[in-house]
Amino acid sequence: MKNKSFWSLHTLRNFYIATLLAWVVWISLLDNNNLRVVFENRSKMRELEKEKTVLLEKIVQVKEERREVFGNPKMLEKLAREKFLMRKPNEQVYVIVDENNQPAESKKE
Repeated sequence: MKNKSFWSLHTLRNFYIATLLAWVVWISLLDNNNLRVVFENRSKMRELEKEKTVLLEKIVQVKEERREVFGNPKMLEKLAREKFLMRKPNEQVYVIVDENNQPAESKKE
């Protein structure tokens, strides 16, 4: 029977393999930031990035509309009457819309 020391190459290799295996199990299953959480966070981030692009497009559209409206007093009055249904006393406001529920005058052809 050979006398092997505790720190032989075979024992160290098994120790490192066992440690690596324990670390992989810990990271993939037991840690607070395990693989499931990481994948959920990535998918949520993709959704939020899509939402961000939609909102940035809306911001550009609103800025363009704001520039149009506040540059022209007649457009400001039109916006106030159509969107917010503001009116003068004893006055009725009628907004004519098309199939897409857009005001008929706002069509750009």
